[in-house]
This record gives sequence, C-alpha cells and structure tokens, in this order.
Amino acid sequence: MIIDFNNIDEQHLPHFKGGEKEMVTRMFTNSLGKIMRSSLEPGASIGYHAHEENSEIIYLLDGEGTVIYDDNQPVRLMPGQVHYCPMGHSHSLRNESDKPLSFLGIVQEHHVE
Repeated sequence: MIIDFNNIDEQHLPHFKGGEKEMVTRMFTNSLGKIMRSSLEPGASIGYHAHEENSEIIYLLDGEGTVIYDDNQPVRLMPGQVHYCPMGHSHSLRNESDKPLSFLGIVQEHHVE
C-alpha cells in the first residue's frame, strides 16, 4: 500500500489536544491507527495527553521541538530523531524554534479484549 499525503486533504486542527495555536496535518486513518504528516508553526504545540489504548511514534523531519514525556522535564527533539510514547504513557510536543516543525506521527491502536 502506498499512502500519498499529496492526495490527502489538509486539516487545520486548532488547539490540538489542548495545545497552543494549531496543528496542520494530512492524515491517513483506518481501524488499526493513523499515519500523519503534520506541522507546527513557531510557538504551536500539541497538548499534554495520555495514550490509553494506543501508542505513538513521532519522527521529526524538520525544525526543532521539545517533548514532555510522563511529566518529566522537556527534552529537545531534533530532525532525524524519534520520540516514542507507549500505551499507558503521556506526552506533548512543542515547537520552540523560529521556523516550522514538521513530523511524521504514527499512532497504533492496541485492541485489548
């Protein structure tokens, strides 16, 4: 399967998960999860939130950001680095630089029966 983000409508999600400003994303979704090509403008963030039934991988493509993971101190995230938030944990992402931050987010659903 090929996912072509150029053929997926762009969405503007203000205050995503309680964050600042907006996240701009092109999102592929099915019952197993989501794959998102997203960006945050300078000063924008994804709010601190829990992953209770899924996990998330964030691969930073461009820009610089900070991640807060499980209420710890912010940690710098640079292009080429990956942040992983397993099920049962919490995190946030903030663009604290002066240029756009772009990333690939992969959310995998964990169907517990």
